[in-house]
Formats: sequence, structure tokens, C-alpha cells
Amino acid sequence: MELAYIPSPSRGVLYLGPIPLRGYAFCIIIGVFVAVWLGNKRWVARGGRTGTVADIAVWAVPFGLVGGRLYHVITDYELYFSPGRDWVDAFKVWQGGLGIWGAIALGALGAWIGARRRGIPMPAYADAVAPGIAFAQAIGRWGNWFNQELYGRETHVPWALHITSSEGGRVPGYYHPTFLYESLWCIGVGFLVIWADRRFKLGHGRAFALYVAAYCVGRGWIEYMRVDDAHHILGLRLNDWTAMIVFLLAVAYMVVSAKLRPGREAVVEPGASEAVADGTEEAAESGTEDVEGKAEPDAEPAAAEAKAEAEAESGTSKT
Repeated sequence: MELAYIPSPSRGVLYLGPIPLRGYAFCIIIGVFVAVWLGNKRWVARGGRTGTVADIAVWAVPFGLVGGRLYHVITDYELYFSPGRDWVDAFKVWQGGLGIWGAIALGALGAWIGARRRGIPMPAYADAVAPGIAFAQAIGRWGNWFNQELYGRETHVPWALHITSSEGGRVPGYYHPTFLYESLWCIGVGFLVIWADRRFKLGHGRAFALYVAAYCVGRGWIEYMRVDDAHHILGLRLNDWTAMIVFLLAVAYMVVSAKLRPGREAVVEPGASEAVADGTEEAAESGTEDVEGKAEPDAEPAAAEAKAEAEAESGTSKT
């Protein structure tokens, strides 16, 4: 018996009457809100309008969910289309199974559509939301804890994850909590991007590329620890190869982009600065009118008092 370990939840869903409340879904939703909230703060700091990040996220999030599910189903097709399997399960997203590679790829397509509709440069938007995406991944990984999935090799470390379910071929025991490792790694990646962006004024998509590269480094060693079924190529899991390729592409983009387009975008959202200036002028004009309006009533008693004093002096001189 282990003296210390991370317990697994007895179930990943609660029922509010007939309505199921799934821990996996809650983690995804909370992550999305955190990404949009932080992305909005960074976007406004860069000179954009409040609400723009959320408007584009309306396109990016659904595309990302579809992309993440497609990647998972395609790379683990035997879970849904093998003999004895029900292909309808491919649509049951709440049971887990979202591939980050597909989510980022198709989510970027959705964001590009939303950004194009508003005339916003996609690289600037990507830089603004990059750390928020990392934090969203950190939160989303806890959905795997609720589902008792994606754990690592068996271990006896004090922070071992205790798997109690035997469904889906699971073997109860104590395993490396790879979901926790990736969650902590993503938090570190988020803060790394924020620091590097402030220190080096990253622009033209380089903050997003840094996020991608840093995430791939962590995903590589964490993926190597996992024991769930996966396709292997030359002895390595498919996601390890994906992480290496995407890492090289991200680093290459950072190098080439820095040479071709150094610095940072001066304007991230056309018309945003004018809107801010107009609002400031209106506020100033409103303030001036308020001061004038308050001064006029005060002037009338002062004038009456001065007139009374003049009449009193006139009467005194006559006497």
C-alpha cells in the first residue's frame, strides 16, 4: 500500500437532475475562458479593442474542438472503426480524446477567418493569445484526471496517480501522473512567453512560435512516459515525431521571421487608436461642459452680492 499518492475521482460526472455535469467538459470550458480573458488583456495592451479576442474566439474555439477531435479519431481510428467498436463513439467528445495538434491547426484556421473578417493581422492575434492557450491547456489536462486516462508508467513515487478503474483495458495501480506533468509544463510555458514577450518585444507571430516550440519540448518527454496505446514509427510514438517536426518548424519560423520582419507591429487593429482618441475627446468635452455648467449658477450669486455692496457704498457716500 502506498503511503502517499494522488487519488483519482470515483467518477467524472455529476448529475443535476437529468443534466450531466462532466469534469472533462468543465476543464475545457474554464480553459477557454482563461485564454480569452488573458488574450483580451494582452490585445488591449498592444493597442487593440476590448472584445476583439472574444469575437475571433467565436470562430477559433469551434474549429479547434473539431480539429482536436478529428486528429484523435484519425490517429486512433481502431478505437472507433475496428470490429466490435461503435463508430458513433467518435462523436462522444465528453469521454475524452482531443489531439492538441489538430486543435491548434484547425483552431488557427478559424482564428484566421475571424481575423480576416475584421481586418486584423493574424500573427499579432496569435501573439496575444499564445500564453492564454498554454494556460488553457494546463487547465484542460485535468479533464484527463477526471476520466482516469493518459497516465504514465507504473511508479511508487509519493505523487503517483492511483488508477482505480478497470474499464477500457485499464489496470488499477499507481502510475506517473503525466496529466499533471503536462499541466505544470504548460503553466511554465505560459509564463515563459509572457516574460520573453516583455523582454524582447516579440512580434509578427514569434511569441506564438515560442509557445509552440516550448510546448513541443515538454510534450516530447512526457509523451515518452505514457503507456496508453499509440502508433509507433521507428520505435517512437507518433506524437513524439509530431512534436519534433512541429518544434523544428516553430524554431525555423522564429529565425526567419526575425530576419525578414524584425520588431513588433505598430498597429494591431485598424481604427482602434482613433476610437480611443475619440472617446478621450468626448470625455474631455463632456468634462468641460460640466465645469461650465457648474460655474454659471455660482456666478449669479457673486454678481448679486457685488451689486449690493456697490449700492451700500453709494448710499453711504450720499449720507
